[in-house]
Amino acid sequence: MIILPAVGAAAAVGAVARYVLDQYVQYRSPGAFPRGTWLINVTGSFLLGLLVGLGARHALPEQVVAIGGVGFCGGYTTFSTFSYELVHLCDKGLVGKSLLYAVSSIAVGLAAAASAFAIGSL
Repeated sequence: MIILPAVGAAAAVGAVARYVLDQYVQYRSPGAFPRGTWLINVTGSFLLGLLVGLGARHALPEQVVAIGGVGFCGGYTTFSTFSYELVHLCDKGLVGKSLLYAVSSIAVGLAAAASAFAIGSL
């Protein structure tokens, strides 16, 4: 059961990394579009795809994939914040930005995960 505290510790590190990066991006690039969350979810998708690809093709230990994927990536990425920010943009009448945010988050996140999986599988 040593993996359980490792997943928890990795999740804590991921959550702190998410907070720091989001604050940095929003400070450097303020505006209605949630650039910080977008960047976090895309980079987290890439990292998860890479971990899974390495695990599937290069025998990266299952525990490492779980700690990095479930722990770090789970703490780092955030569907709840994505959902809240999407609703918030709509509520402010920024429907175009909300559509851009939703579509680009999903499309670029999937592309990042797929490309990283392919890289990890090489």
